[in-house]
Amino acid sequence: MKKKNIVPVAIVAVIVIIAIWLVSGYNGLIKLEESTDTAFADVQVQLQRRSDLIPNLVNTVKGYAAHETEVFAEVSNARAKLAGAATVDEMNAAEGEMNSALSRLLAISESYPELKSNENFLNLQDELAGTENRVGTARRDYNQTVQKYNVKIRSFPTNIFANMLGFEKKELFAADENAQSVPDVNF
Repeated sequence: MKKKNIVPVAIVAVIVIIAIWLVSGYNGLIKLEESTDTAFADVQVQLQRRSDLIPNLVNTVKGYAAHETEVFAEVSNARAKLAGAATVDEMNAAEGEMNSALSRLLAISESYPELKSNENFLNLQDELAGTENRVGTARRDYNQTVQKYNVKIRSFPTNIFANMLGFEKKELFAADENAQSVPDVNF
């Protein structure tokens, strides 16, 4: 009689173990997915910080180089595109435009010695440099989190139920294709 009771108990135990493993795996995927979303939000916060600094920088430069309206328009347009970006690809594209426009804006300072020594301009340049470092750190953290998530959803046996439950690969932040070349600054 004892052998008859062992089989159903063993079957129930195996089912319970599988259920616990599935629930644990699912909760792990949710945790990783939320971590990637949080890391993406951190990147957006740093990009917003940079975006908030830019009007002050532009206004400081405008006082010295009022005739550089094309550069100011480029910065403004790039800032608007960056603010409207919702995906990693859109952010990468908008950020490439922003970096190009900012490079041109900062290059203007070379033509205006008074601007280069202006305390507001120097402080804004320092703030922008610090923010660029924060953006880089936030991107690195995001990419590390996405890498962990992507490995998890592609690894066997998690990939089986990750696919069934709709967990999809996330995109990494990549350097802009123009980042490898020196920006062209023309006045």
